[in-house]
Amino acid sequence: QPTLHRRIARRIAIVKKQNLTDYLKFLRSDKAEQVALFQDVLIPVTSFFRDPKTFHTLIESILPAIFRNKGDDDPIRVWIAGCSTGEEAFSIAICLHEYLGNKLSHTRIQIFASDISEEAIKTARTAYYSKVDVQMISEGRLKNYFKKSNGGYEVNKVIRDMCVFAPHNFLKDPPFAKMDLISCRNVLIYMDSFLQKKALTVFHYALKENGILLLGKSESTSPAAELFTLYDKHEKIYTRKSVPGRFIHVVTDRKEEDLLLKNKAAKPEATQTDFRKSADAILLAKFTPASVVVNEQMDIVHIQGIITPFLEHPQGKPTFNLLKMAREGLAFELRNALHKAKISKEAVVKENIPARIENKQSLISFQVIPLTDTVEQHFLIVFEEKTLPDVELQSNTKDTQNEDAKKRYEQLEKELSQTREDMRSITEDMEAANEELQSSNEEMQSSNEEMQSLNEELETSKEELQSTNEELTIVNQEMLDKQEQLNAARFYAESIIAALREPLVILNKSFRIITANASFYKKFNTDEQEVEGKLFYEIQNHQWDDDTIRLLLEKILPKKEKLTDFEIILDFPKIGKRHLLMNASQVVNEKTTEQLILLAIEDVTDKVHSKKQIESNALLIQNIYMNAPASICTFKGPKHIYELVNPAYQKLFDKRDLVGKPLLEALPELKDQGVDKILDNVYNTGEIFKSTEIPVMLAREDNLEPEQRYLLCNIIAKIYHSYYFMLFIKYGLH
Repeated sequence: QPTLHRRIARRIAIVKKQNLTDYLKFLRSDKAEQVALFQDVLIPVTSFFRDPKTFHTLIESILPAIFRNKGDDDPIRVWIAGCSTGEEAFSIAICLHEYLGNKLSHTRIQIFASDISEEAIKTARTAYYSKVDVQMISEGRLKNYFKKSNGGYEVNKVIRDMCVFAPHNFLKDPPFAKMDLISCRNVLIYMDSFLQKKALTVFHYALKENGILLLGKSESTSPAAELFTLYDKHEKIYTRKSVPGRFIHVVTDRKEEDLLLKNKAAKPEATQTDFRKSADAILLAKFTPASVVVNEQMDIVHIQGIITPFLEHPQGKPTFNLLKMAREGLAFELRNALHKAKISKEAVVKENIPARIENKQSLISFQVIPLTDTVEQHFLIVFEEKTLPDVELQSNTKDTQNEDAKKRYEQLEKELSQTREDMRSITEDMEAANEELQSSNEEMQSSNEEMQSLNEELETSKEELQSTNEELTIVNQEMLDKQEQLNAARFYAESIIAALREPLVILNKSFRIITANASFYKKFNTDEQEVEGKLFYEIQNHQWDDDTIRLLLEKILPKKEKLTDFEIILDFPKIGKRHLLMNASQVVNEKTTEQLILLAIEDVTDKVHSKKQIESNALLIQNIYMNAPASICTFKGPKHIYELVNPAYQKLFDKRDLVGKPLLEALPELKDQGVDKILDNVYNTGEIFKSTEIPVMLAREDNLEPEQRYLLCNIIAKIYHSYYFMLFIKYGLH
């Protein structure tokens, strides 16, 4: 009960209820809390190879003893009762694998692991454990019997196939049978002595002859000491005694309501028709011989008939001990008869025991009958009395033999009385010594039980603290991991936002500004006090209050649309007219229902002006080229394809259709004159070629004879996307 009180108090604190009454109301209405309380009460504390010395003893001593008398075809059957999340089942499987080695393939192994918690069984069936769970396992075992998977460890298939997991309540459900080994460690500490005894009787029934029982460090078989023998005191290992078990399995639970209904339904019928039952009750009450039922401690638990001729309450402290209540002369015989009946398991009859009852000499007979159909050992003792008539011895003066017989009779009576007195004295001494021993034994047993109870309570508290500590450690680690992730994500996002040159603004669903980055404040010459919490359209003297912007922003949240490269021109008092590109989308966050809009603003004023300037400059350059007196052309690409040719160049070479043609195709006479190599070098290196004279042979359209011309030229290369410009300056001909 202290464990239950602590776990309930823990749940009350977790769900923040004021008292037990409020928590009970909440518990009745909330199924999830019922499951949580149930799981909390179970305290699933376990680990791989818990108490390593126990597993060392298992491999060195217990397994050899189990296999010593095993046939080749006999399976090894193991039951882990209260397996929790499966660590102990897999630990024992690993021990069996290590012990058998190469013989494993020829041995049938059946490991049944059960627990009352279905959640724990589900975890055990996955055979997957975190790094923290396997920290007690050696590197060798971790390498041989586990494989890494998703940041944790998974038990390999050989070990997993040896174990069968199932939800099971060994106090109520039918137990397994013919087990060589049962491990139930740190489960009995949560039970009172009655449940401990019931569990031990179940295990006694489930084990084979000389089967092994493993218990926890603070557990023992003392509630059912007659069923088990100590095998290893330090590791709490026991063997099954070959004594009759007392396991009685109740197949179904009988509900209190059903019993009440059956009793109500049965009473009228019994009153009307069950005359035999009434007659039997009268006969038992009036004509049954005096009898009592006693237990193994010789305490009377039931009385039938009038027992005052045979038993009476002694003076002093009230007692129901049979031997203390027995009449003079009966205690010794009753003790002997009960001892014989207990050993032989058969009825024992004692007849004609002389005893004096109320100043009358009587002969008493009794029968001790063992009751075999009870859970605890009990005996039925039936008494019978015969009263002897008073005998008056008369002197016979005529016959001396009668006188001698009388003397002889008196002498024998004295001897018998003396013998009985001696026997009574010896019996009293034995009883006194036995009482002292029993008293000492009871004191020691009481102290042992107190120590055991205290030890169990300490072990329970330790496991509760361990369970809570593990939960806190896991939660703390998760919180640290989450915090690190959040910090990393925050730093990452802040670094990105800080490095962005474009202004960013976060709006809520009412279009009020939640926050803005430094670029926004710098670009638009404002600060946080003037912006945050204000309506976006109202800031900076309603400068952003544009109908088109309103229409586009109001579609983002309801219709899940995006605003992409919307260009707008706004005239700001301090920075003047600016060309802006606006992009906006919803901020998606699965953890919250808050709807936010991210608005990115790009100032493209300089780009617009540069574009216009480039277009204007390009037009000016083209006009200069086309009207220049010098011969000018531009080539494109490594094959030197004509792109622009001015009239002076066309006139120089007497050609009209140069544009779009490669140099050597348009002017084949330049081949092998080195011009193409000069152009290749300029194209590949970007170096300016300068020369005073280049002699070339050109063909004329009106005269097929080529003529030699000397050209003074500068070839100026300036790369723009694989372009270069070539300028010919003509000084003269011939």
